[in-house]
Amino acid sequence: MNYTRRNMMAASAAVLATSALPRIGAAQSFPFTPNQRYPDPAIEILDPSFAKYRISSSTLEQVATGARWLEGPVWFGDGRYLLVSDIPNNRIMRYDEANGTWSVYRENANYTNGHVRDRQGRLVSCEHLTRRVTRTEYDGSITVLADNYKGKPLNSPNDIVCKSDGSLWFTDPPFGIGGEWEGRKAEAELPHSVYRISPDGELDLVTDELKGPNGLAFSPDEGKLYIVEGRATPHRIIWSYDVGADGVTLSNKTALVTADDNGGLDGIKVDVDGNIWCGWGSSGAPGAKPEDLDGVKVFNATGKAIGFIRLPERCPNLVFGGAKKNRLYMASSHSVYALYVEARGAV
Repeated sequence: MNYTRRNMMAASAAVLATSALPRIGAAQSFPFTPNQRYPDPAIEILDPSFAKYRISSSTLEQVATGARWLEGPVWFGDGRYLLVSDIPNNRIMRYDEANGTWSVYRENANYTNGHVRDRQGRLVSCEHLTRRVTRTEYDGSITVLADNYKGKPLNSPNDIVCKSDGSLWFTDPPFGIGGEWEGRKAEAELPHSVYRISPDGELDLVTDELKGPNGLAFSPDEGKLYIVEGRATPHRIIWSYDVGADGVTLSNKTALVTADDNGGLDGIKVDVDGNIWCGWGSSGAPGAKPEDLDGVKVFNATGKAIGFIRLPERCPNLVFGGAKKNRLYMASSHSVYALYVEARGAV
């Protein structure tokens, strides 16, 4: 068999494999041809310290497609499934790892963005449309945890994390009220802020000094809080704060990672070694090339870039999942991608 015929057969097989993927809303489906060689060139080592996290016989997989803008993935290990927001389609999607199915978990989801599980395993969600943070109870009913601060409506809760003491920390930029695409256009009545919901339900302001606070995550020992400033100028920044002995007070604000002219930061997660895994993409600046920027960039605890996972779509957010917490799920615009790594999520 000649080389050309072998290539044609390989390409046909890739198309068939992609067409067999679970998809809903085919108009937004994104084709993907997986790499057939090890190691996968999509996983790039930027610093030798990242080599131990790359599995040389693990390749990037597209596990689902057919969305408009995926965000806020959260892993349910007890059910072996992933929930992820498809914000413009106003729904939460579910990917089942056990059988590979891709289905609608919740329609009319109030343009939900970020999710997390609380210490009791319940789903906690940031809703753009209703401008609130809610908890889904075991019986499916919804409890409102926060929808205003000192009597004024929140902007549009974006991303959220749960601390080991049961407190919930979330960012509240105006992204969901800036237009009709991810919510409903409205005027902001509060500054761009980060809040904390205490275990007893009290809402406290953490900081209102960042423009467009976005992704956030704690270091493995919870001694530091990382927050992405999504509208910092001239470049987006990951700020590092020291968390006080009271578990609440922040101090020592430090710019840990500063994106360059072309790079854009979004959602972040931290592994057990303290590395920060960042949703990454083009900033939209003139001359930026999305095909060179879209993916996940990994920084060590000092802010040094050590690895890059190249994706064919921009990655807004990600989460560690799987039985060993070493399968990285990347919510990437139209699709969900997965990659086994030799790293585990810190939470």
